[in-house]
Amino acid sequence: MCGIVGYIGQQDCKEILLRGLEKLEYRGYDSAGIAVLNGNDIHVFKEKGRIAKLRESVDEFVSSTVGIGHTRWATHGIPSKINAHPHQSASGRFIIVHNGVIENYLHLQREYLKDVELRSDTDTEVIVQVIEHFVNQHVEVEEAFRQTLTLLKGSYAIALIDKQNPDVIYVAKNKSPLLVGLGQGGFNVVASDAMAMLQVTDQFVELMDKEMVIVTRDHVTIKKLNGEIVERAPYTAELDASDIEKGTYPHYMLKEIDEQPLVMRKIIQKYQDVNGQLNVDTEIVNAVNEADRIYIVACGTSYHAGLVGKQFIEKWAEIPVEVHVASEFSYNMPLLSEKPLFIFISQSGETADSRAVLVQVKELGHKALTITNVPGSTLSREADYTLLLHAGPEIAVASTKAYTAQIAVLAILAAVIAEANGKALSFDLMQELGIIANAMETLCDQKEEMDTIAREYLSTTRNCFFIGRTLDYYVGLEGALKLKEISYIQAEGFAGGELKHGTIALIEHGTPVIALATQEHINLSIRGNVKEVVARGANPCIISMKGLEEEGDRFVLPKVNEDLTPLISVIPLQLIAYYAALHRSCDVDKPRNLAKSVTVE
Repeated sequence: MCGIVGYIGQQDCKEILLRGLEKLEYRGYDSAGIAVLNGNDIHVFKEKGRIAKLRESVDEFVSSTVGIGHTRWATHGIPSKINAHPHQSASGRFIIVHNGVIENYLHLQREYLKDVELRSDTDTEVIVQVIEHFVNQHVEVEEAFRQTLTLLKGSYAIALIDKQNPDVIYVAKNKSPLLVGLGQGGFNVVASDAMAMLQVTDQFVELMDKEMVIVTRDHVTIKKLNGEIVERAPYTAELDASDIEKGTYPHYMLKEIDEQPLVMRKIIQKYQDVNGQLNVDTEIVNAVNEADRIYIVACGTSYHAGLVGKQFIEKWAEIPVEVHVASEFSYNMPLLSEKPLFIFISQSGETADSRAVLVQVKELGHKALTITNVPGSTLSREADYTLLLHAGPEIAVASTKAYTAQIAVLAILAAVIAEANGKALSFDLMQELGIIANAMETLCDQKEEMDTIAREYLSTTRNCFFIGRTLDYYVGLEGALKLKEISYIQAEGFAGGELKHGTIALIEHGTPVIALATQEHINLSIRGNVKEVVARGANPCIISMKGLEEEGDRFVLPKVNEDLTPLISVIPLQLIAYYAALHRSCDVDKPRNLAKSVTVE
């Protein structure tokens, strides 16, 4: 996710903006820029690549007390200096930074900008050009800003400056996070995350969706889009290391769900070389190629990720894979192949059951690879090889971003092995993961819909079933685990075809059944299973993928590569579980009887 900073006050703001952007580097980005007002002149500095490169390009002799800055991860348009933020209007008068995705930007361009030649490929530039369009129609700037906001469909966090009025930063938010920081001594700031501006203030006002803010040196005015003024007290950001990770989110889990797009983009960044090719350590590739069978060993959520990974490795690389629950494997080791390779999947790298298996297989002289989120963890240290998830600290007990990171890393491993064996994929995996990241962002912006589904299906129920086939079945297992972990609803995932072999006896009038339909070759089969449970009185909730949707489906996922649907189909299930737990007044981040890192058998 992108990052925004802004400053209006008495000091030269260049260093404040740059330091703020550096604090937001953890979000992942491919370009960065700042714009500062000096008198009636706007000075824009932006670069593709790291903020360190941006620092080098900033003119130290330009001083300014008003400015905005941005870190960008490309959505519309390739990573480039031209597409980097900030963006200027055609006359150069207005300049903008923006997080989020404007879904109707092409419509706005056709409707209002027929005579404007756009400089970039971004949806962001359309916003600033539309604002100037209204100003050119003799509309006051604040009203032009408001009118433009009412036209935008999608998500946005925006900061705008006007070189003809250097005493204001115009700010707005919808779905994407944004804060206003209150200074003492004649300054105020804007930031996507409080930690970006802790250098100058610990007092912040959280903005709500569809609010606009007029920020001056001495005052902050919050308004709804209908003009109604909103009074909201600031809060003190008393942050230690863990609080910084949560920021202003009410729960770690919700923040970590929202972080999945940036995690996906960071994985893309970490697992490709300078030429944009997939990059996994050659020793790992050789170890996999020397094996005649792969054994994936894991627990809980990591086990469910392993089931998806098995599909990737077998389908793409054509190597047989078995997936085992660590606690069972350690006491009941199956007959092993002659040249096995073991893959241990663990968010923490400290899972005791998995380590017990690792100790056993090392005693037998077998090679082991750990896929983990924590470098230097026990499983990482004791295995022969490690692949890192790069998901950042995951605090909530219910794993979310680690699960999708595990699937992405397993996909990359499978693709690299396939390519090494002359079985290259028919699609560009990194490009598809980029599409996945954008789809994740879209889904994370649809929290209200997931809240409604949770209320509709789960507010009073004592149990819930998840059904699917093939990959959807594996995701259903994870969806059921998330729901039972944090809401305490008895939830189970089943293969659709297994319903008639016992499970359908549990279906009663009103029983919620969440069905996934993202795979074309089994779409009709799972819909037949839905009809079976409906005939017994179930309350069905079908989540389908665009292109496979039918009338009556409760939610439609964005279209992505069919092999990779688990990366997005799980996000609605995570959010539904979150809101179900919230409505039941459960401790979302710390559910009863559970621990984040299971270090005992």
